[in-house]
Amino acid sequence: MNYNTQEKKLAMPEYGRNIQNMVEYCVSIPEKEKRQQCAHSIINVMGNMFPHLRDVNDFKHILWDHLAIMADFKLDIDYPYEIIKKENLYKKPPRIPYNNSRIRYRHYGIALEKMIKKANELDNGEERDILVKLLANQMKKSYLTWNKESVDDRKIFKDLDELSQGKIVLHEDEIKLTESREILAKNNNNNNNNNKKNHSRKNR
Repeated sequence: MNYNTQEKKLAMPEYGRNIQNMVEYCVSIPEKEKRQQCAHSIINVMGNMFPHLRDVNDFKHILWDHLAIMADFKLDIDYPYEIIKKENLYKKPPRIPYNNSRIRYRHYGIALEKMIKKANELDNGEERDILVKLLANQMKKSYLTWNKESVDDRKIFKDLDELSQGKIVLHEDEIKLTESREILAKNNNNNNNNNKKNHSRKNR
């Protein structure tokens, strides 16, 4: 009696040992025409194992790729599709480059810093003024989200001056940001609503 631990490792375990044996038998058939017929029969059996995937794009193509893999690419037939190449099967995906850009203030985030740079590129005018005011208020919200205490507008203006390399200079007598208590109250309400939603999901 043979145990599974003694058998050859399956290339595609989801299809099981019987399908693997059928594929190996197909490879051993000397006549190409009969190999071709056998391969189509195996594909039909494989497809019937996963009927819920029939609507998936390229489902048949995927099955033929799997057949080639189980045959260790030794099945000499006329494939109806261009199958995956063996050298590409174990090819490592390209490394995702890390974002090494330095964030000066983490509580503001890299996206906001990029938006400040974009504001620097705008000509003086109403569009720039509106964007700068939105950015300053967003900086204050982000600051309070992290620090959860009142912050003076002068601190926000100072940070904005620094992040814009002196190109955006605001003064208290020119612009008034949203009150700290208003932002903190809104943040608390949002946190309470999120906690209620999470609690409701757990109790379902």
